[in-house]
Amino acid sequence: QVQLVESGGGAVQAGGSLRLSCVVSGRAFALLTVAWIRQAPGKERELVAAISAAGGSPYYEDSVKGRFSVARDLAKNSVYLNMNSLNSEDTAVYYCAAKSRFESKRGPSAYNFWGQGTQVTVSS
Repeated sequence: QVQLVESGGGAVQAGGSLRLSCVVSGRAFALLTVAWIRQAPGKERELVAAISAAGGSPYYEDSVKGRFSVARDLAKNSVYLNMNSLNSEDTAVYYCAAKSRFESKRGPSAYNFWGQGTQVTVSS
């Protein structure tokens, strides 16, 4: 089993920044791909960024490219999502999720371990 605990959500004005953190435990961190997946009210889950704990280029959904960055800290078994130039479209519950880095399936349904989520609210 893998446990994920998110923190760092909150309310911010448009144009502002937030940093989300995810601490991962329960399995060798280096064997995982960790993603940030968000869900806004009435909308489907959307994978906004993903990174392999073993390294390599991160993935970003088009709407967040140039604004969000994802990073990992192997020493702390943690993954971070730095969010800049936030707008109202970014309002959602953000989940940290993990899958085996050997899992070739993509998209939110490929992730079988999830955190509890953290709310991000951007006001205009």
